[in-house]
Amino acid sequence: MSTRAPRGGIEAVSAALLAMNRRLEVREVLQTIVASARELLGAEYAALGVPDDHGGFAQFVVDGVSDEQWKAIGPLPRQHGVLAAMLHEATPQRLDDVRDFESFAGWPRAHPVMKDFIGMPVADGEEILGAVFLANKTCVRQPEGAGGFTQEDEDLLRILADHAAIALTNARLYERSRELTLAGERARIAHELHDAVSQKLFSLRLTAQAAGALVDQHPERAKEELRQVAALAAEAADELRAVVVELRPAALDEDGLIATLRTQAEVLDRAHSADVTFHAVQVRALPASQEEAVLRVAQEAMHNALRHAHAGTVAVTLEGRGKAARLRVRDDGRGFDPTAVRRAGRHLGLVSMRDRAAGVGGSLAVQSEPGKGTVIEMEVPGG
Repeated sequence: MSTRAPRGGIEAVSAALLAMNRRLEVREVLQTIVASARELLGAEYAALGVPDDHGGFAQFVVDGVSDEQWKAIGPLPRQHGVLAAMLHEATPQRLDDVRDFESFAGWPRAHPVMKDFIGMPVADGEEILGAVFLANKTCVRQPEGAGGFTQEDEDLLRILADHAAIALTNARLYERSRELTLAGERARIAHELHDAVSQKLFSLRLTAQAAGALVDQHPERAKEELRQVAALAAEAADELRAVVVELRPAALDEDGLIATLRTQAEVLDRAHSADVTFHAVQVRALPASQEEAVLRVAQEAMHNALRHAHAGTVAVTLEGRGKAARLRVRDDGRGFDPTAVRRAGRHLGLVSMRDRAAGVGGSLAVQSEPGKGTVIEMEVPGG
């Protein structure tokens, strides 16, 4: 538990708001709101609950309680007592002793003892997104003998809650946009599966029929057709394996960016006749949003090299540059004229790659000429 006095005034509020708006994941935003509120008001405990539609909480994060204590407390709380008052009536609550609240019903055995209490709804217009609440004032700038949360604390918490609503809404929009992006990628893969694999299977059937018609009178020609059948079957299998690789979720959370990129390159190397390699040099851990952007750009670049450029070699390099990182995907495929591609209205995924880079404060450069391969370079800042 931190015992240092919180920063005061504009400095404290500014630090809290900046911290919230640096986060993109909903869970990270919730945790930052709680930690910021606890520091801002000098409380021993802080929590934030996002209600579900069944009288409980869909998400509930705490600060000031250890993991061991949290596990010992047990299941998430229900919406009752002072929590229900904030969520259902959308009114702040400031109490000298939360245990005196009219519908207080006690705590689980392992729950810490809480006395003075302040809570504030987090609302977006008429919609209650959640409620943030704090207990046990520890750092007070009040006369000797005074204690508990003050009107100044309530005013600060109201400002924090207003901005928390914006940060939480933005984080939800970000996650929704990412879901839509993933859905779009799956639709693209399904389209490719239809175009590539279905055509090969159709050719496979025709070639097999031709071999059957030739086997009695022209056995040598039938053998040639059967060799073609084998080749088409192998190509169809390669396409299916590649589609499975792209549909499989990347294990960023479990394995990290480097291991995930290495695995992707190894699987594509086995699934295609091209030589696909990956090399990493002094790469530091990046924020989650940057790692996902780097992975998706690398996947798109490798996809273009293998499916469209018919490359024989694809070299993927991830290089650390201080806290930042640079991704390079180089292939020896057929190449293209980037200006001609733009004029023709075809993008080969370049727009989505540039959008991904820009979305995390990075940049993307494309170098290519017909017959001379392609180099995709992406640079992203660190945390």
